[in-house]
Amino acid sequence: MESRLAQCAALGQKDKAQAYISVLSDIFSRQDDNQAAQDIHSLVDHIVHQDSSTHVAGRQVLSELAKLLGGGAIKDDDLRKSVVNDSIELIKSRISYEDPANALRFQLADILEREEEWSDAARVLMSISLDSSQRAMSDEDKLQIYVRIVRLLLEDEDSVQAESYYNRAASLMHSTTNKETVLQFKLCQARISDYSRKFLEAASRYHELSWVGEIDEEERRQMLLAAVTCAVLAPAGPNRSRVLGSLYRDERVAELSTYNILSKMFLDHILRPAEIKSFEETLKPHQLAKIAISSNDRLASAANEEETSDRSVSTRTGPSTVLDRAVMEHNLLASSKIYNNITFRGLGALLDLTPGAAETMARKMIEQGRLRGSIDQVDKIIWFEGSREDDDAQGKAGGLGDVEEAEDTGAPFTKHWDMQIRTTAANVEVMVQHLVERGLVKATATMSH
Repeated sequence: MESRLAQCAALGQKDKAQAYISVLSDIFSRQDDNQAAQDIHSLVDHIVHQDSSTHVAGRQVLSELAKLLGGGAIKDDDLRKSVVNDSIELIKSRISYEDPANALRFQLADILEREEEWSDAARVLMSISLDSSQRAMSDEDKLQIYVRIVRLLLEDEDSVQAESYYNRAASLMHSTTNKETVLQFKLCQARISDYSRKFLEAASRYHELSWVGEIDEEERRQMLLAAVTCAVLAPAGPNRSRVLGSLYRDERVAELSTYNILSKMFLDHILRPAEIKSFEETLKPHQLAKIAISSNDRLASAANEEETSDRSVSTRTGPSTVLDRAVMEHNLLASSKIYNNITFRGLGALLDLTPGAAETMARKMIEQGRLRGSIDQVDKIIWFEGSREDDDAQGKAGGLGDVEEAEDTGAPFTKHWDMQIRTTAANVEVMVQHLVERGLVKATATMSH
């Protein structure tokens, strides 16, 4: 092999490329893949260490190598992976060979993705030079690479780095009309929102994608399931109420395992531990994020504790996870629609908190405009201000971070919509009755009923 390569190097520029390609063809024509791998290493190493006059021929030979490897010239996947990786290591330092190096990187990323080595595949794609001095890459090609990197990183739940590449992809979305790329970007967008615990955005995006016919039916079902999960965990309020309502009215949701908790949240029913436990088992690790109780809340809870020897009283001083907080605040708001008032101890028993911690949660929600009521600290009673059907009286449970104070909207659009439906139904009934009286239509059992 060494002597033949030396003969090729001694040829003129016109004949070098063809001579090296002939050597390459002979290497792949052998039956022994292991020997072929060794000879490929020798060939690539030889080309890389030639002077600059060989660069033109070298690019042609290395491009041919990438083409042959991509076409399955080496059948054994592990050996092919080794050869591709070895060739990249040999030529990556030479700028003049960027194009064949990038072609080999794409192949290596494909191999790693098939092996479900998500992060390794993403790192290989990250190493691709998108602004090659030899060939300008189009914005659409760059976008496809960025979206693929984001998808791979999210498979390994590396949402921090994924968001960085997602932002790069977002700046190039104007450059494509490719439906597949757009759908992949939207799915990445939903998953980024999910991992960032922007659950309301994630729920809306997952639900939107669940209607896309080009997506496989089972994947659409998974997106619908993800939409319900994120809606339950989202900070509530008018926006979450609309998302919950949209999902609740979606006939497909009734077939999901999470339908029960969705319907109870939408209808303001109190959630029981068994239901919560069942839902918790469906959550991903990032959806079970731990919540640190602030020192002020801890002190406030302790200061308001009753002196009691009752062992039945909970010792918990606050929610420990995102789901915990979502459920506790939901149950507190649901109880405000059932009771006129409740003692600190009674609320603590309902929420599985100490009486002081229950009072602290109610106080914060009243301060933020998320609960209508007042607190009598002398008698240790929380008084609820009636059972209004206001949007801002529905829980803003879940999510991370503070929730802005809600404006007292009174759900005017929902009430107006309901009134229009009632009015329309009444008008239709009057018209039908008028037609029946004139004998223009015959009354049926259903109509008379």
